[in-house]
Order: sequence, then structure tokens, then C-alpha cells
Amino acid sequence: MNTVPKKKFLRLIIGNTLLLSSVLIVLITWTPILKDEVVYQWRRLIGQKTTLQFPSSKPQLQNNLTPFGKLLSQVIDTNPITLEPVDRNFGIVIEKIGVNAPVIKNVSVTDATAYNNALRFGVAHAEGSALPSDPRGNIYLFAHSSLNFWQLGHYATVFNLLRKLTAGDKVHIFYENKDYVYTVIDKQVVTGFDTYSLERKTIEPVLTLQTCDPPGTTINRLVITAKLVGI
Repeated sequence: MNTVPKKKFLRLIIGNTLLLSSVLIVLITWTPILKDEVVYQWRRLIGQKTTLQFPSSKPQLQNNLTPFGKLLSQVIDTNPITLEPVDRNFGIVIEKIGVNAPVIKNVSVTDATAYNNALRFGVAHAEGSALPSDPRGNIYLFAHSSLNFWQLGHYATVFNLLRKLTAGDKVHIFYENKDYVYTVIDKQVVTGFDTYSLERKTIEPVLTLQTCDPPGTTINRLVITAKLVGI
């Protein structure tokens, strides 16, 4: 007599377990994007700025904090946040959205294994595109804005907030110990992988930043274009 109720109870337990597991997976995968968005909006609300800082002999207290401690300090501290470039040989800093990452040079855009391996260590510089030291040409950099951060490494979410950039925002590209400063002039979303932004010819130094859009999907590509304004 108790066989049927036991089977129903077992199915109920299994069903609820699967449902809770699905909810937990969704929460875990979306946490980086939600965290970045919340921190970004909070900093705007309290007027907290991020500024570029060059190497200093003074120790940085935040370097000794745990990841939770760093996040907490960002939330409760209204002092300006300083970013010291992690790589002055080839790196990118975007103060507005807190990007500070190495750039991996000459990465194939057609070899998925090659660029996924490269993107574990920073932002990728497309093979064949210009370098900051070139007098003209298109520097093409691309990076993840991904949900599956546990598979793609430390820089899997580096471009999560790239969509926040607007005309006039500054992007710093460090190359061979020089700071190349670019100003955003255009932002567009294209369907699929449109190669125009990679292959276009330019008569002046141009920087192109590309990532997937919306973050965590491969539906569209977000393309940011910036022009060189100073070194």
C-alpha cells in the first residue's frame, strides 16, 4: 500500500533537487555579471572615481586583502580607486570600467583553441592587426564577457562592462613602456561575427575593442572604436 506514495515522494525529492540545482547553477554563472553591474552602479551613485597610477614604492593595502575583502572595500570606501598597469610592455587600462589586463600579442582569430588559450591570460591582440607603435592602422583587441568563468580563467569576465563605454571615454594601451591614450568615438552591436571591424583600412591610428554581446552569449558582437589622442 505504501509503494505508490513512496514513489511519488521519491519523484518529488528528485524533481525539487533538480530544480534547486538549476537555480543554483544560474545564480553561480550570473554572479560575475551581476556583481560587476552592482559595483559599477554603486560607484556611480557615490561618485567614486577610478584613476590611473604608475608604479610606486608605497605598498598597496588592497593587495593583501582576500577577494571578499577587496569587494567589501570597494563598496564601503568612497576614496578614488587607483589602477597600476599590470603590464606596461603590452596592457590595457580602462578606468571607467576598472579594466586592467595584459594584452597577448598576435593571436589568431580563426583558431578557437589558440585564442581561448590566450584569453586565459588577458586580452587578445588579433594577429595581423596594427600595433600601438604603428603610425597608422587598426589595433584589434578582443576578450571574453562570459558566464562560464570557471572554465575560461581569470580574465573570462574582463570585458563584462565594455558596453558602458560611450563617446569621449578614455582607453589606455601600454606598449613598450609608453602610454597610448585613445578616446572612444563609436559603439555598435553587430550580428554574428562581422569581420568588417577587423579588416577595415584606416589612415590614422585606430583602436578596436570587441567582445560578445549580451555578456555570456555569442548572439552579437559589441564593437568599440577609439582614436589616438596622445602618447
